[in-house]
Amino acid sequence: MKTLFKTAIIFVLITAALPVNGYFVTYKEQYYKLFHVHYIQYPDDSMENIYWLEQAMKADFANPLYALTLIENEIQWEKYRYLFNMHINIKLIEQYLFLGNKWNKRNAYFYNAPWKDQNLESLKTAETCFRTALYYWDEAVAWAEKANEKRFRWIDLQKVQFWEDEAFRIENGKLNYAKTIKRELDSLQKVREKFEAMEHYY
Repeated sequence: MKTLFKTAIIFVLITAALPVNGYFVTYKEQYYKLFHVHYIQYPDDSMENIYWLEQAMKADFANPLYALTLIENEIQWEKYRYLFNMHINIKLIEQYLFLGNKWNKRNAYFYNAPWKDQNLESLKTAETCFRTALYYWDEAVAWAEKANEKRFRWIDLQKVQFWEDEAFRIENGKLNYAKTIKRELDSLQKVREKFEAMEHYY
């Protein structure tokens, strides 16, 4: 009985030491599924999401059989790809805005003068994030324009209806991240100027 028990323990230990076949991520849809939003979004969370989304941008699409919605013909497949790319860019904008706001300074208080240089460096990081978001906005608009072509008007992709709503809102101007980002950059510049004008009070 003891021998059988020892054999079972050794088997378990050897099995635990063996490599397990992992989930091999290759396609856009797979990378996209790794993206997730946390209840409290820390900078590391945003950077992780940015990594997965940027990998999704570079990857190929999976076979239409594995699309995130039912694809029955080539025109649906074409619209799906345009919407997917638009949506990925929108998610990247949101993540870069989250990240930028972690480094952004809303006010330049006089008592922050001893840390003027650190605050200016933080603003520089925030500006980089916001300008990157602006780049992705231009990309999102370009993909939305493709998805909104007249030939796609009656193509309804049920499971990605939210993406279609995003494209429509971009078209009618109700979704306009350029306006939001430019407002953030203008505000940031005003705070930067206040920090630059500061002298060390103590």
